Amino acid sequence: MNPTVGIAVILTVLQAAQCQMIKDLSACLLGQSLRVDCRYENKTSNPLTYEFSITKDNRKHVIQSTISVSENVYRSRSNVTMHKNLVCLYLQSFTTSDEGVYMCELKATNDYTGNQIKNITVIKDKLEKCAGFSLLIQNTSWLLLLLLSLPLLQAVDFVSL
Repeated sequence: MNPTVGIAVILTVLQAAQCQMIKDLSACLLGQSLRVDCRYENKTSNPLTYEFSITKDNRKHVIQSTISVSENVYRSRSNVTMHKNLVCLYLQSFTTSDEGVYMCELKATNDYTGNQIKNITVIKDKLEKCAGFSLLIQNTSWLLLLLLSLPLLQAVDFVSL
């Protein structure tokens, strides 16, 4: 094999490795809905596919997916939003019958390292409420947050005088 071709192959394989990696999977209650946040690091501009599923009674149920077909029972009361490095599953009318092990599976197109998978056990009585401020941070630019907080900072400065 030509040494130049060999080096090119090795560099291609190394570049394909770790195209995306799930960093964190968390769940919280947003009113009567379950929110599952799947945070990832993406090192490629390739399109991302996802699958959210639940395992209960030793059976996997697909909730929302671009990889496979979702089950009707979940599809009608769930949706997914994608932000920069965050895929969120929302499951409306969350009850104890929806408890189980939730899975987030991500795959970048042309990523030969395989799918990234992370699980979280969700029990309704143990879920925290979603923090309103964190929702604001996820959907708002830092510059806008800074501008919105200026009146608060001025008020604090005035009170301290």
